[in-house]
Amino acid sequence: MSAPAPSPLAIVDAEPLPRQEEVLSETALAFLAELHRRFTPRRDELLARRAERRAEIARTSTLDFLPETAAIRADDSWKVAPAPPALEDRRVEITGPTDRKMTINALNSGARVWLADFEDASAPTWENVVTGQLNLINAYTRSIDFTDERTGKTYALRPDEELATVVMRPRGWHLDERHLTDADGTPVPGALVDFGLYFFHNAQRLLDLGKGPYFYLPKTESHLEARLWNDVFVFAQDHLGIPQGTVRATVLIETITAAYEMEEILYELRDHASGLNAGRWDYLFSIVKNFRDGGPKFVLPDRNAVTMTAPFMRAYTELLVRTCHKRGAHAIGGMAAFIPSRRDEEVNKVAFEKVKADKDREANDGFDGSWVAHPDLVPIAMESFDRVLGDRPNQKDRLREDVDVKAEDLIAIDSLDASPTYAGLVNAVQVGIRYIEAWLRGLGAVAIFNLMEDAATAEISRSQIWQWINAGVVLDNGERVTAELARKVAAEELANIRAETGEEAFAAGNWQQAHDLLLKVALDEDYADFLTLPAYEQLKG
Repeated sequence: MSAPAPSPLAIVDAEPLPRQEEVLSETALAFLAELHRRFTPRRDELLARRAERRAEIARTSTLDFLPETAAIRADDSWKVAPAPPALEDRRVEITGPTDRKMTINALNSGARVWLADFEDASAPTWENVVTGQLNLINAYTRSIDFTDERTGKTYALRPDEELATVVMRPRGWHLDERHLTDADGTPVPGALVDFGLYFFHNAQRLLDLGKGPYFYLPKTESHLEARLWNDVFVFAQDHLGIPQGTVRATVLIETITAAYEMEEILYELRDHASGLNAGRWDYLFSIVKNFRDGGPKFVLPDRNAVTMTAPFMRAYTELLVRTCHKRGAHAIGGMAAFIPSRRDEEVNKVAFEKVKADKDREANDGFDGSWVAHPDLVPIAMESFDRVLGDRPNQKDRLREDVDVKAEDLIAIDSLDASPTYAGLVNAVQVGIRYIEAWLRGLGAVAIFNLMEDAATAEISRSQIWQWINAGVVLDNGERVTAELARKVAAEELANIRAETGEEAFAAGNWQQAHDLLLKVALDEDYADFLTLPAYEQLKG
């Protein structure tokens, strides 16, 4: 007997948007309702499992490769599915939200891939969720353009063969979409909303264009979560008559637990996997979150002092390259977040040299591509990978069999010769307040001090404040980090912002709200798993 038809989803507490019916059609909502009915209960079980695992880490202060999956790791015979032509060459990928201007600029950027982001670079207002989907539909039908009202400049797509391939990133499993609920009032997971709408509207269209529905999967914490995604893909392809294996997924290894399950994650997704990515800021956030009560040896220094050459970060990235290439998958490197200054060429010169060194290191280590946050960085990253790859689309044949990473190497935080500083505390407060204020206005990707910041950098900022307070860290100036010191620094930053912006602009912004929210998630005894959960409750729209 077939399952009953799912109840239609209700759109709640949302102002109607222009052309929303093109995205939220009855058939699209019915598809989302079926995804929700089938997969949300398993999502809920996996979130509960996360909490159990975190409690175990708190008890033991350690992690190891899983004994129950040792046979998968030992079996050299399996590989992921071959990459489709559109994903063979990924040497430079640009990231960014799916607003209209960014959609055109990213597709035109010269990068091989655009990570079209509904996650950390996008504040999930209803308008961003729906119009982002509409912008991608319009891009594929070449019915998108943009005129900047301030400058009068117009933006249009280049010819198809010059456009980046889109790899879309839905929200993580932990986030719900409050504006779409079932008959019981239960919200649909944001991951299923973002994936479902994109797949429903674009899977066949992309196939007709010689590409396919490709995804980045964020915040994955275990191979069981990857298995859930794989089951979603299998069902979605069957349900809409899309050939099995059309979907391709790149998983961000941006949690410390996932770093111990890279091979298992690829195995679960092997018919749909195309690679793994080293997402550095969320990775650091995950280390702090999981080992926050593990004592001094797990205390991270200032986030900008934790470079990719730190021994525990090097272990993570080299293991990722070896794992991917052993299984025939792409290894994609981390973010170059610098935003070029239009006024200070010296700042640009120094930053460009750092970006080049970073991308040279990744290309030489065996990565097949890497991320940038701004179109001006595409040529720099491209040069680094061109020099190593030449005419080859990737270097998956570099197996890195010289790499031998032990379980303890991934959490050897105290191998880094750096300590927290007062300047680092100030920077964490500054970035936290300034990012959260913009997020509450609906902006998920924000240029702060010449760096493109997203939710991951706000997470590491507030997590470090929490960790330093609870570990009783003494800074380079002799001061102990306390809640009182954090409040003092935050009050000074708020006063600085008021002076910087002027009274009128300050009053029009969300500055006090952002200040209060940062202190709440940085000082509360009960550590919030994700900053975006309490922030979403305050997000208008």
